[in-house]
Amino acid sequence: MNFVSGPQLQNWRNVAINRAIASQISATELDWLLQEIAHLDHLSLRLGTFGERSEIPLTIPFEELKQLWERRLTERLPVQYLVGVAPWRNFVLKVTPDVLIPRPETEYLIDLVVQITANTPLGGGNWVDLGTGSGAIALGLADHLTNAQIYAIDTSAAALKIAQENATNLGFSDRIKFFQGSWWSSLTHLKGDLNGMVSNPPYIPTNIIPKLQIEVVKHEPHLALDGGKDGLDCVRYLIKSAPEYLISGGVWLIEFMAEQGEQIAELLTENGAYHQIEIISDLAGFDRYALAYRV
Repeated sequence: MNFVSGPQLQNWRNVAINRAIASQISATELDWLLQEIAHLDHLSLRLGTFGERSEIPLTIPFEELKQLWERRLTERLPVQYLVGVAPWRNFVLKVTPDVLIPRPETEYLIDLVVQITANTPLGGGNWVDLGTGSGAIALGLADHLTNAQIYAIDTSAAALKIAQENATNLGFSDRIKFFQGSWWSSLTHLKGDLNGMVSNPPYIPTNIIPKLQIEVVKHEPHLALDGGKDGLDCVRYLIKSAPEYLISGGVWLIEFMAEQGEQIAELLTENGAYHQIEIISDLAGFDRYALAYRV
């Protein structure tokens, strides 16, 4: 076990906060780092009472903690990658630069699934998370659809390894089957047998990616971001290909970028294999999710 005195940690935190502000990084990130590594609670950090303690246990040496924060400032490495975990719903997920950091907006996909499957047979059977990354969506599905078999697919072997570790760590390894491949390529045995498909596909237009936050541009996997010229290459493919796999009445649900909703609704309508098409806003009021059902 590693230890640091309260006054020493408090003095360093004060300097680190000033440097964060100067670098236009939120000081709350530093406190999240301290919650993870020093197990300090939010109240003691806010009031500064931790500085009165004679010693504080750390999961890593104090010098290593300082080096981690230095990397946050100089390399703009996301704090989630620094500590190797990210909170998402009721989980703490392992993350590395091989996977996207799961965002709060994506959590609502699971809430939508819970709403639309309540008191219906759709909550059982087979469900798939296409482009699983860290496994977040698949884990959320397994957590709530307790009678369903979940499949998680990713083209990246490195990402799939992280997702499998998260499933094992959280006790869902027997509920989720993992396959490496491009979209449906590993699921031909499930044609016409899926109750639902959920995906957070790449949807950022290629020319916008260099303009994103430097943390995203430098460190998050572009394979999971780049949706082609207009951001809808993968969405078009999922619209075209999913009917072959979904049962009649099966759920088609994705996340997308604000301002893409109207075009996605048109694409779903033009396809002819979907009905009850709905564009749903996130908590901030932006169009964020597309829901449809197989005819």
